[in-house]
Amino acid sequence: MLRFVREGAKVVAAGRSGKQFELAKAFPDSVVAVKCEVSDPEAVDAMIKTCQEQFGRLDVIVNNAGITGKVGRIHEYDIDEWDRVMDTNVKGAFLVMRAGIPLMLKQGGGSIINVGSVASFITAPGSAAYPPSKGALLMLTKQAASQYFKDNIRVNIVCPGCVKTPILDGAPVGLDVLASTIPIGRLGEPSEISPFIAYLASDESSFTTGASFVIDGGQTIV
Repeated sequence: MLRFVREGAKVVAAGRSGKQFELAKAFPDSVVAVKCEVSDPEAVDAMIKTCQEQFGRLDVIVNNAGITGKVGRIHEYDIDEWDRVMDTNVKGAFLVMRAGIPLMLKQGGGSIINVGSVASFITAPGSAAYPPSKGALLMLTKQAASQYFKDNIRVNIVCPGCVKTPILDGAPVGLDVLASTIPIGRLGEPSEISPFIAYLASDESSFTTGASFVIDGGQTIV
């Protein structure tokens, strides 16, 4: 979000952690904060309505909500936990696109950026739900891109590797162990991901849709 604010965008910052309200206080002229559970259709509709009321249009959607879920093999995995991961990682992105695309159609275009993972392409030991959810998000991205390119709506996905964000707090192994699995030899920084998202939001990527951008320090080389 900070990257967009610094480049002059008006942002509706949505989430359930409450951190978005701190951002709104820091940038009151640029950020409107809303509390939103992306798996709740009514909450998502309210978020999009806020965007329309505040700014009159919706040019960019960034679907960045995601959870890893608990560790466990498939035959041992709790059904409710499976649903929780899928609801956030897949259903949430679907609901936001479903609610936001009509605004983009009305105004003649827009850009949607989904945030996947290297787990969109490779397995993650010990995880039953996370890789399938990110694989589904990859195909949701391609499906949406195939349906809306004639409407000047571009849909792409950024797939980071192990990046220093709170999502790693629930990792089953230490961060040093994770870093040792990456050819570059370290974890990524959020500042190394945000430029790709900003690029896909901009007119500089006007020839790009249905694409996946893997940013993983070489994790998927082999």
